[in-house]
Amino acid sequence: MKRTVIALSLVLSFGLFSCKEKASEKINSDNIEVAAARDADSKNMPVMSFDKAEHDFGAIANGAPQETVFTFTNTGNAPLIITNATSSCGCTVPEYPKNTPIAPGDSGELLVKFNGSGLNQVTKTVTVSANTEKGTELLRIKAFVQPKEGGQANVGPIPTQ
Repeated sequence: MKRTVIALSLVLSFGLFSCKEKASEKINSDNIEVAAARDADSKNMPVMSFDKAEHDFGAIANGAPQETVFTFTNTGNAPLIITNATSSCGCTVPEYPKNTPIAPGDSGELLVKFNGSGLNQVTKTVTVSANTEKGTELLRIKAFVQPKEGGQANVGPIPTQ
């Protein structure tokens, strides 16, 4: 019983004396100013606005190369930097201004080349990585690829007799 009373007394005295300092006295006003400036700067983000998010080439011949341009504008309030642009397959190649700052209000172009491979309806995506709040933007191209002249479309297995 004595041990319990002594242990409880020590814990209470430690609790009372350790909270003697006021937390408000430990605040450094210089740190507050730095944190406020950092928070204000973090609100300045570039915004990538495209003229279109999808392009339809329509009906094209198999193997006929196609190109389209996606125009974008930095509608944010900080420089926009595109770090990467990748396609969903090797038949689609994006070309973009890599690691080139685009000032707020300025525009740029992303050229997408498609080699026309596949058959029937095809859809390919291009993922654009940039320093925006979302981090990535998704663009699509699509086409109806017709078979080459003299060739046949893939309509299923050949019937056996």
